[in-house]
Amino acid sequence: MHDNLIILAGGASSRMKKPTQSASLTEEEINQANERSKGLIGVGPNGRPLLDYVLYNARKAGYKNIYIVISEKGGLFKEFYGNNTRDNDFHGLNISFAVQYIPEGREKPYGTADALFQAVEQYPELNRQAYSVCNSDNLYSAEALLELRKAEAPNAFIAYDRDSLEFPHERVSRFAVAHMDNDNALLNIVEKPAVDDIPKYADENGKIRVSMNAFKFNGKVFYPYLKNCPVHPERNEKELPTALLNMISDFPGTAIGIPFAEHVPDLTAKDDIVDVKKYLEKHFPVLDWE
Repeated sequence: MHDNLIILAGGASSRMKKPTQSASLTEEEINQANERSKGLIGVGPNGRPLLDYVLYNARKAGYKNIYIVISEKGGLFKEFYGNNTRDNDFHGLNISFAVQYIPEGREKPYGTADALFQAVEQYPELNRQAYSVCNSDNLYSAEALLELRKAEAPNAFIAYDRDSLEFPHERVSRFAVAHMDNDNALLNIVEKPAVDDIPKYADENGKIRVSMNAFKFNGKVFYPYLKNCPVHPERNEKELPTALLNMISDFPGTAIGIPFAEHVPDLTAKDDIVDVKKYLEKHFPVLDWE
């Protein structure tokens, strides 16, 4: 098992900054949603951010080395998790920061594949090891993160049962569907499939599987696919699924979907703040780091 987890937190959070009609949010919560990275929005007691809970579950899963990819304006992360660029101790976790720089001529970051590429460029030792990757604004369970650590396949991802995510239909309809063979090897990631086509991507148990950006990669093999990841023609970003599909085109059968069923609390838009707070109050009344 490996000990490295890279958490992507350098995105522009465009949807979170859109206006809301909700009367349930405080002025402070709205201000944080407009100004902070999503993972740093104070949804826990005493204003602690969602990222605390991601780190808590990561530690329960056995990860030791955490690399948080932040933006050039991500200084607030260091106020929460350590002032040094490398090797901050946070409840026994070794936390380091990588910066996702925005290329000249762009206003927004270049996407998730670019974020991971910049991280492994800044920490090249990762290109000789296995590591996991996840988002900062999704609360994956410790059990799901442990499955990534335990995965024997060189590359893996959590293949969530779409119907267990407990999201509104509109949100779920935006997810790309993971098409796997009977051995759970990834064949394709299908973006916005036609409704009539979705059943043909079901796994052998009849479940539609989606990715929530929780991956394990062989650093040495994956590096060139990160480095050479093409820009998505519509979204104008370099995206992890693109790099992954390019890799399995050359190395079929080396990325395995791990079937999993759970709700994954998600901070995408302001209206999610209330739901995430309720979830944390119910399932994490206290974070016992001892």
